[in-house]
Amino acid sequence: MRSLFLPACLVLLANAPSAFAEDCDRSDDSQSMLNICADADYQAADAKLNAAYKNIVSSNDQASNKLLQTAQRAWIAFRDAECAYSTADSEGGSIHPMEVSQCLTKLTNERIKQLSSDANCKLSDPSCAGSDAGGDQDMQ
Repeated sequence: MRSLFLPACLVLLANAPSAFAEDCDRSDDSQSMLNICADADYQAADAKLNAAYKNIVSSNDQASNKLLQTAQRAWIAFRDAECAYSTADSEGGSIHPMEVSQCLTKLTNERIKQLSSDANCKLSDPSCAGSDAGGDQDMQ
């Protein structure tokens, strides 16, 4: 009986992090809680991004959705690489998870704005370029 007890405890402990996940408490300014809250902010932004993406997919034709899917996958790769790069200095530190989550949240919120703007725009409408049209000229 004792020989089964230890493996059973180890299985329970292995699943414990997900079972005991803490909710964000913004009144707690410990680094671990700041990390939890930053992750909660990112999860909320990611849910909004998924809703914005699904909204566009529901109104697009199949060819447009294929292009959007390719663009979204490329954007996710960019976002993740950008956040890995911009938070590299804190790698291994207790603040690192918070910085990564904050970066992911910031870029995700920017993408939500972009997708929401695109969803309200017709491809044949020359004003779709909006305020972004002038921004690319600085890159020339």
